[in-house]
Amino acid sequence: MKFSLFVHMERWDESVSHRQLFEDLTELTLMAEAGGFSTVWIGEHHAMEYTISPSPMPLLAYLAAKTTTIHLGAGTIIAPFWHPLRVAGECALLDVISNGRMEVGLARGAYQVEFDRMAGGMPASSGGQALREMVPVVRALWQGDYAHDGDIWKFPTSTSVPKPIQKPNPPMWIAARDPDSHNFAVANGCNVMVTPLMKGDEEVLDLKNKFQTALDNNPDVPRPQLMVLRHTHVHAVDDPEGWKVGAKAISKFYRTFDAWFGNKQTPVNGFLAPSPEEKFAERPEFQLESLHKTAMIGTPEEIIPRIKYYQELGVDEFSFWCDNSLPHAEKKKSLELFIKHVVPAFR
Repeated sequence: MKFSLFVHMERWDESVSHRQLFEDLTELTLMAEAGGFSTVWIGEHHAMEYTISPSPMPLLAYLAAKTTTIHLGAGTIIAPFWHPLRVAGECALLDVISNGRMEVGLARGAYQVEFDRMAGGMPASSGGQALREMVPVVRALWQGDYAHDGDIWKFPTSTSVPKPIQKPNPPMWIAARDPDSHNFAVANGCNVMVTPLMKGDEEVLDLKNKFQTALDNNPDVPRPQLMVLRHTHVHAVDDPEGWKVGAKAISKFYRTFDAWFGNKQTPVNGFLAPSPEEKFAERPEFQLESLHKTAMIGTPEEIIPRIKYYQELGVDEFSFWCDNSLPHAEKKKSLELFIKHVVPAFR
């Protein structure tokens, strides 16, 4: 079982500067590397303070110079917002900068609020077309000269400059949920990243089964890797109420996700208030006791068997998702406990 860190700068009010958030993200990454984590993942989001990353590339390039072993994962690039030549070239450049430590995840995008601003109001639900066209094009550009005449992009003979160090190409990942996206990823030789969000471990089993069906549908393709991304908060054994800290924070994160995803309000300077708690009175998955069971919240002794279950299912990588609305000091304590007490159980 590999472990990775999924992290963004997140800002909930103007009391913390963007510079401080940048330094905090760097500190968490260096902790993860020292703790033996395989990868740090940073995604792409636009004009929202609660997930700050207009491009993962400059952050990852900076971290490449600060680290020596951890892989730098763009997780994910939103395909409809990019041109394939930019994806190929920027990812290859990051691979050169990091001396062969770049990984890239591609996604179709989720927030309509971003599509309204970045893609002229194109429906977010149609982003999958760009994703499916993007993947083989980027791989072809990494190999050499290639001309493309697709439904979305058309360009004459071109190539990725520079070329990536990793051969035949850097690892590519697809964020997948439905059976078609699992099948596309496996058929195209891409690793698969999944997140159960607010559902329990039965959802991990369901997603794993979709991945297995895709493997069965493509028997001639070498088995790619499967990553599970989970909101994670570890508390000490001598703090039996510590789980509530994580559950309250993750509930706030998801209520904020709901506000952005609903796209019913105009953000003010990049901020949107979380949807009110009363909105979810009939939604048990938002209750603290439910989040205690579904998110990866608990003491190391409670968390280890759940991750071992994922390992038994065939999950290759568990990604510690630390975006959760908590202050940096709390995130740091949680990650320290995970590194000290959870990771050794898998070594």
